[in-house]
Amino acid sequence: MQYETIRLSIENDVAILMLDRPRAKNALNTQMRAEILHAVKEAEKSARALAITGNGSTFCAGQDLGDQAKIDDIDLERTLREEYDPMFEAIFNCRIPTLAAVNGAAAGVGASLALAADVVIAAKSAVFVQAFSQVGLMPDGGSTWWLPRQIGAARAMGMALFAEPVTADKAETWGMIWEAVADADFADHWAKRVAQLASGPTVTYRQTKRALRGSWENTLSDQLDAEASMQGRCGQTRDFKEGVVAFLENRKADFEGR
Repeated sequence: MQYETIRLSIENDVAILMLDRPRAKNALNTQMRAEILHAVKEAEKSARALAITGNGSTFCAGQDLGDQAKIDDIDLERTLREEYDPMFEAIFNCRIPTLAAVNGAAAGVGASLALAADVVIAAKSAVFVQAFSQVGLMPDGGSTWWLPRQIGAARAMGMALFAEPVTADKAETWGMIWEAVADADFADHWAKRVAQLASGPTVTYRQTKRALRGSWENTLSDQLDAEASMQGRCGQTRDFKEGVVAFLENRKADFEGR
């Protein structure tokens, strides 16, 4: 696929997917959703970590409300089921670690896009807004699933009903994101973070994601059983053997991702 609304680069095991509609504040239209889905699937084939960021001063302004000429032509259920859901599931279930580098405002489904990643790092000038109620809609794109788990029911409800911006610092304090970073340091910082993930034990990261996400539905006994099974898989990897040898030799492990 030739991308027109995004850019995808893969170098040194790191894939960078950049939303590239700066004039539209990287708002998501039909073409962009299809291109993101394709790019995520391409990235997991040949990279060991994926970063998603935005070109310009905005991460993603949400749904492009001008994507269709008439409001009566908008079929939101179809759009979610056929265009958004596959995109979000591809990011959430990506076989490699994913990092959202939120360079500016993440609004509406743009916030959902950021929260779909395994790790979110935001510039301190960035804000997260569940802006849906401002146009008579409820949050979607997985936000009603992610937010209660990340920040609790009360904060999730307040974000959804009041549609007020949440600063990056507050998002970090609440546990919505991993880090809020000074704007001057942001680009270098997230680049180092995604490179760190790309040089790590990829299979182990995959098992870690499965274990943490599955824990919500498990009893302790179920989770202990799941951990034993997944740890057994990790123990069969070349990276585990390399990690042990590196530890015994008092050096940094050189993981291969397998």
